[in-house]
Amino acid sequence: MKALRIPGVSAFIASAVLLGCIPEANNELTDQAANLGIEDYQRAEGFLSANTAELVKNDILAQYWQEGDLLIYRRSTAPGTEFIVASLADQSKQTLFDGVQLAAIISQITKQEVDSNDLILGNLEIDADNDLLYFDFQNRSYQYSLSNNDLQQLAEIPPNEFLSPDGSKAAFIEEHNLWIRNTSTNELTQLTFDGIENYGYATNNAGWLRSDGPVLLWSPDSNKIATFRHDGRQVGEMYLYTTQVGHPELDAWKYPLPGDDHIFMIERIVIHLDPEPRIVQLNMQPDPHRSTTSDHIAGRGGIFLDVEWSHDSNNLAFVSSSRDHKIAQLRVADIENGEVRDVFTESVETYFESGFSDKNWRVLHDDNEFIWFSEQDNWAHLYLHNLETGELKQRITTGNWSVLDVEKVDALNRKLYFTAANREPGDPYFHYLYRINFDGSELELLTPEPAHHMITWSDSGNYFTDIYSTPTQPANAVLRNTNGDVLMELEETDISALFALGWVEPIPFSVKARDQQTDLFGLMYRPSNFEAAARYPVLNYLYPGPQSGSVGSRSFRASRNDKQAIAELGFIVVEVDALGTPGRSKSFHDAYYGNMGDNGLPDQVAAIRQLGERYPYMDLDRVGIWGHSGGGFASTAGILRYPDFYKVAVSGAGNHDNRNYEDDWGEKWQGLLETYPEANPTSSGSSAATLSTNYDNQANQLLAGELQGKLMLAHGMLDTNVHPFPGTLLVGETHSLKLEKISI
Repeated sequence: MKALRIPGVSAFIASAVLLGCIPEANNELTDQAANLGIEDYQRAEGFLSANTAELVKNDILAQYWQEGDLLIYRRSTAPGTEFIVASLADQSKQTLFDGVQLAAIISQITKQEVDSNDLILGNLEIDADNDLLYFDFQNRSYQYSLSNNDLQQLAEIPPNEFLSPDGSKAAFIEEHNLWIRNTSTNELTQLTFDGIENYGYATNNAGWLRSDGPVLLWSPDSNKIATFRHDGRQVGEMYLYTTQVGHPELDAWKYPLPGDDHIFMIERIVIHLDPEPRIVQLNMQPDPHRSTTSDHIAGRGGIFLDVEWSHDSNNLAFVSSSRDHKIAQLRVADIENGEVRDVFTESVETYFESGFSDKNWRVLHDDNEFIWFSEQDNWAHLYLHNLETGELKQRITTGNWSVLDVEKVDALNRKLYFTAANREPGDPYFHYLYRINFDGSELELLTPEPAHHMITWSDSGNYFTDIYSTPTQPANAVLRNTNGDVLMELEETDISALFALGWVEPIPFSVKARDQQTDLFGLMYRPSNFEAAARYPVLNYLYPGPQSGSVGSRSFRASRNDKQAIAELGFIVVEVDALGTPGRSKSFHDAYYGNMGDNGLPDQVAAIRQLGERYPYMDLDRVGIWGHSGGGFASTAGILRYPDFYKVAVSGAGNHDNRNYEDDWGEKWQGLLETYPEANPTSSGSSAATLSTNYDNQANQLLAGELQGKLMLAHGMLDTNVHPFPGTLLVGETHSLKLEKISI
């Protein structure tokens, strides 16, 4: 669950409150706060991510593959960045241009000062024949001569447009209808004409997230668009208002909630552009606004999720998800007449997901087959099916490990490339790249280093970059071929300046879960001036998921969300990926389905107690907890459900009752809202029927009477994602508690 975050600030707000809010019976922590001097805070400030980023050199920050398997990448130089071009042909690397010189030229043209250390360019493309570089910078495209340093401004980049694959067209929304712009002539063509408010085309609104840009998928030939008409006419509204002096400004928009009779629905269409625009509406009932990988149907840049064009642009496949995410249905559409054929359906008891970060199903129209991703045997694996009948032809992967993302499908050679975890010894959260034949034979590990591997493929698919690291080891970046052979060393990240600052590595650990059998993995942070003979209070950072865990990626990050900065103020900071988070087995992820109030808290408590036995410098009489968004929800639940363990909690932007948060979130992880009569005694001793729901077990306000320690609630009053109303539920007339509440 996502929410507004103020980097750095939240860390010190949390630490300040955690330092000062321990109950009087345990006032040692208050004494410690009084002993902290300005030098302690300055040292801690140095470990904030904004400051440590300037101390990391040769870290690859962005990549731009070119035709001919040429690679451009941006690397950190501490404190700035520079662009490097790497050529496989001659095994060379060289600086692409002089950043100081280019920044000065841009400043001269735009009449605005441009810092060469902040020269972040986008969409880099080389015209090698003419020695030209094309790039985007601050909403404008440019042409730059690498030989004579001549810079020309090209077109302004209009906001909220979606470019076609060939760059010749840009789709956008105007007055709830879809239009395209010819990028060469700027000629406009209206594609739809009957869109109205709350019933428009390609609308990007999931309630918790909204944008003026369209949601669609261009065909590879740039002549067709797969999109939808978005029906929110009967959906309830959400309201926020500003708090300036004078009349407030009201922000009102459609925002469905769990249990609502009406949610967003999508009516799928295909738009043909040549020779004249025409719309083909798919012959099917509207689908719920759902996808198999996100709580939105729009991916990055507005890509229409769970939709796939064939390579020749003549066939369209998609997956429809039920409102509760328990049914996923693969379908193919005739893009000429709109007929839809159901191919395959999977039903699960909890929720269906089709991949770790992106969909893993693929339709191979030429071979009359499709690849399906499923956790039906408790692990995430790939299956080959007949496209005509839907029947299983061949299981592709098997074992007590999980496929994460299908990276490349080589249909000609019948091979798959994919990332997976849990198969190699060591940290089960490290990602590795593998290759396997369609028939399940010859499984090969292509990235053998025991680390977390991040893969980026060349446009040709013949090569990929592999950036691998661990939480304690900075990244190495290499270029490999499809056999995994290292063809070129790119960068080795230099963190010597970090060590000079006094930076210390986080400590990886493993403990047992609440069941005393399942292994859990996490990181622990100690202050750089740590003294083994001292006793330190413990702070538990958590993000409960269920769509991600507390620790996050196992790649190297100098500050890891500022946890080291907080440790510098005299804490031991602990984070652990509890049961109920992804990246392991299906049963591991499903651990608290239907009971989000669990939040993995039993595992957090069990982990800290085990670490306390292992490390006597951890003072388990002084334990605090903090988190933001889903972690704000969970940290409040922690102090209410475990009042004898957690003495203080800082909760930012929490969704404290998911009946007041967006529909897709709650209905996926908690289930559809159910109400049922429950006999409760009244004050007169008689029995009366009172409505109760299956969401009661996750509602923090129902536990407010359990508060014993100190709780701080912080919430942005204009947070359009986790709106502030769930953040105030604990402060209600039904409870006689005096809670501390601030707005930031």
